[in-house]
Amino acid sequence: MSHVFPPAPVIDVPVVGRSETFPVRRIYCVGRNYVEHAKEMGFTGREAPFFFLKPADTLVVVGDGQTGHMPYPSLTKDLHHEIEWVAAIGKGGSNIAASDAMSHVFGFAVGLDMTRRDLQGEMKKQGRPWEIGKAFDHSAPIGPITPMDQAGDLTHVRIELSVNGQVRQTSSLDKLIWSLPEIIEHLSAAWTLMPGDLIYTGTPEGVAAVVAGDELVGSVAGLKTLRVKVTG
Repeated sequence: MSHVFPPAPVIDVPVVGRSETFPVRRIYCVGRNYVEHAKEMGFTGREAPFFFLKPADTLVVVGDGQTGHMPYPSLTKDLHHEIEWVAAIGKGGSNIAASDAMSHVFGFAVGLDMTRRDLQGEMKKQGRPWEIGKAFDHSAPIGPITPMDQAGDLTHVRIELSVNGQVRQTSSLDKLIWSLPEIIEHLSAAWTLMPGDLIYTGTPEGVAAVVAGDELVGSVAGLKTLRVKVTG
């Protein structure tokens, strides 16, 4: 079968210790999933999880030991960083029970959910969808995926982001309001998960603005570090 124009290339992420790459299908993101960040955004407690999506081609794929480059996006004067633990789905399914959820996970990576906060805020005020604040080009940097059997137990490990050498965000994965198995259970009730899906699991407190020239370094203990520079 021919096409009217060449199809877009597959978006893929390197896998630690393998020559094969991880082809990406969808990016799901969990909102307000750390207690202190929820408070930071004006909420408290264990509100039901909610989700938004980013297109796969918003990824900025950064190899091990490399520094990725993210151009400062248009239309905004308030670009915020959000460090996230990312789960990569290797086996699909719908209505997955939390007790079985981890068998669907291929591996983990460090990601950034970059946000045009001023545009997101304006859409919220108007009661409109806020994809313009979240799903813009280059808004989802990601480092290499570590297979789950190489990552070890990440339940209580540190997640951290520094900007120009100064720590901005720091927490532990056990501070997630909704655990990864619970996220997968909720998410798979609304969408059928498929191999190649990425789940950005939420960000801890400390989100703040960055400008062109800033260098961001994100880490989750046990995974490859993510380095990204914001360019003009």
